[in-house]
Amino acid sequence: MKQITESVFFIPGQDEMIPDSHVYLLGTADSKDLSLIDAGLMGKGRYKIESIQKSDVSLSDIKRIIMTHTHLDHIGCLGELRDAIPHAALWIHENEANPLEKGDENTVYGMNMFESMCQAQYGIKPGDFCFPVDRKLTGGEALEIGGATWQVIHIPGHSAGSIALYQPEDKILIPGDTVYADHAIGRFDLHGASGPQLKKSLLALADLDVNILLPGHNRIMANVPAGYIKQTAEQWGPYLS
Repeated sequence: MKQITESVFFIPGQDEMIPDSHVYLLGTADSKDLSLIDAGLMGKGRYKIESIQKSDVSLSDIKRIIMTHTHLDHIGCLGELRDAIPHAALWIHENEANPLEKGDENTVYGMNMFESMCQAQYGIKPGDFCFPVDRKLTGGEALEIGGATWQVIHIPGHSAGSIALYQPEDKILIPGDTVYADHAIGRFDLHGASGPQLKKSLLALADLDVNILLPGHNRIMANVPAGYIKQTAEQWGPYLS
């Protein structure tokens, strides 16, 4: 687990045939009010729990798991993490929390073909991603967690309930899979996705003053150039109309 700032830590994903999302741990050690951002792919829970424990972080201090969205590469090992941290609350945007609670896993898989493949390869059963959600986010919240304030921004486009977390004091943005390093963006051809919505969300993020970009995959960015997200939105604009 790599320390990014005093209150932000990074557990890199371990990609296989399917990418495994990064996980971020938010909060200062003395706050005893830590949050995990995203979970990762099936079978990666033990690796992520061991990464935390090797850094001398007490699992009892992890109070919640916040999902940037619920695609399989982000939610796949949520059950594994909850087995290890059963007291941790689950926070998801309402657009994806409500379907999950009803057993609707369309957003998890994105497409029927992918669902069949993953169920066969990983032994996943229908209903494995039906979870009760402790807090349903809507966007616009200011979360006082771990000794810092994080703004919740609803950024649909990659999925209907995608959110970003922004910490203005240190200018840190956790955008899930909406925008990455190297002017890359998330897919917009899966269930609940929308190119025009993704473009609008990118332009909303472009208004933020971002110094550290912590995406769901690939490399993280420090010293983000001014205008980086706007340039990315403009580059992809013709494909998102």
